[in-house]
Amino acid sequence: MGTTNRQIVLRSRPEGPVSVDCFEAHDGAVPELVAGKALLRTLYVSIDPAIRGWISPRGSGYLPPVGIGEPVRSNGVGVVVDSANDDLPVGSIVTALTGWQELSLVGSDWAEPFTVGTIAPEGATSLDALTTMGQSGMTAYAGMFAVLQPKAGENVVVSAAASSVGSMAGQLARMAGARVVGIAGTDAKCAWVTGELGFDACINYRTEDVAARLKELCPGGVDVLFDNVGGALLDTVLRRIAPGARILLCGSLSTDDGEEPHLLRNYPRLMSRRASMVGFNTIDHWGLYPEATAKIAAWIASGELVTYNEVTNGLERAPELLVRLFAGDHLGKLVAKVADA
Repeated sequence: MGTTNRQIVLRSRPEGPVSVDCFEAHDGAVPELVAGKALLRTLYVSIDPAIRGWISPRGSGYLPPVGIGEPVRSNGVGVVVDSANDDLPVGSIVTALTGWQELSLVGSDWAEPFTVGTIAPEGATSLDALTTMGQSGMTAYAGMFAVLQPKAGENVVVSAAASSVGSMAGQLARMAGARVVGIAGTDAKCAWVTGELGFDACINYRTEDVAARLKELCPGGVDVLFDNVGGALLDTVLRRIAPGARILLCGSLSTDDGEEPHLLRNYPRLMSRRASMVGFNTIDHWGLYPEATAKIAAWIASGELVTYNEVTNGLERAPELLVRLFAGDHLGKLVAKVADA
């Protein structure tokens, strides 16, 4: 462990789409270990849409904005290299909000949920602990099973279907016996979603009439929507919801990168269809973590669940990966590798 803490900090807040110029490398101080905390050496950081909200002037609504000159907030996974917390012993693989930096302090007190480190499930690699058995897996599992609860024969629609969360959520709905329609932005993504992941259909929202295709694919209406996009696409799906539909708002990719929010015109359908629409944050369901990770591990081992991570070497590559995230030129989860285990 060196004498400095390599970081990528926020240089300026983006005005419109995020760019690499918003960030800069910085050598910070090694965090000083305090009672109840553990010192984590970061192995991987996750590139998630939430980061765009965290670096905006208003923050995310549930966390304050990252300050100028502060390490960019992000999910990460690392190994404990020093500890003053018996729950987080040295050598443990732990997931936490590490930020874009080599070293961070984490704890285990759920009174401070956004500083808590979670020990990786037994047998999980550090990468799996961050992705399929971490935030992505938990989001898909809790959103689909704890909130939406799809039933056999129902029509389930998943937006951003080729993303890390969307790709898993759709597969979980299929396991429940639902008929699953994805929405993605390229023909290649749609082919992956139907070919590799087993969705029943996938709509290319850039080249197809989404409303017409939903009418064709879900003539009885959409029973369940796992929405990662928001905006005009959400509005379009609202036109096609079935009576009693359930809609989960998991993300807002369409406006996360500085676009003007779309004014929903079809929200009265919620009333006329006696439908429900609910906001979602995984932290409210973290008690499902042991159950979710055990089942996800079994499904991956049996081949029932297909996942994909794109890993790029170097913490310094994180800004360009965030730009790529909103360009949509990837499958599954984007991850920056910071160090070897």
